[in-house]
Amino acid sequence: MDKKQARLRRARKTRAKIAELKVVRLAVHRTNSHIYAQIFSGCGTRVLASASTVEPDVRSKISNGGATAAATFVGTLIANRAKAAGVEQVSFDRSGFHYHGRVKALAEAARSGGLKF
Repeated sequence: MDKKQARLRRARKTRAKIAELKVVRLAVHRTNSHIYAQIFSGCGTRVLASASTVEPDVRSKISNGGATAAATFVGTLIANRAKAAGVEQVSFDRSGFHYHGRVKALAEAARSGGLKF
């Protein structure tokens, strides 16, 4: 089993549990260059809020989309957009990525922005 298959296996187990609970989910995806965050409805069919380092207004404020500072900025932004959409309680879906580095920075910034995990 290679690294990608192991990550997807971890993600599948987490998503199955979140789908069973039918709660709002904050999903994170990262690449070497960027980080993305989306908040899905409890049924999993609608995106309620999203933020990423690909957006033009975010790119103008950060220099490198693959840094922890960028992840912190995106975490704060997703928390603000979630509160505007009326979401305060979410379940954190790290998409199988280890809770370390940029994923951890985004989660902590979202928590400090007012989201409850």
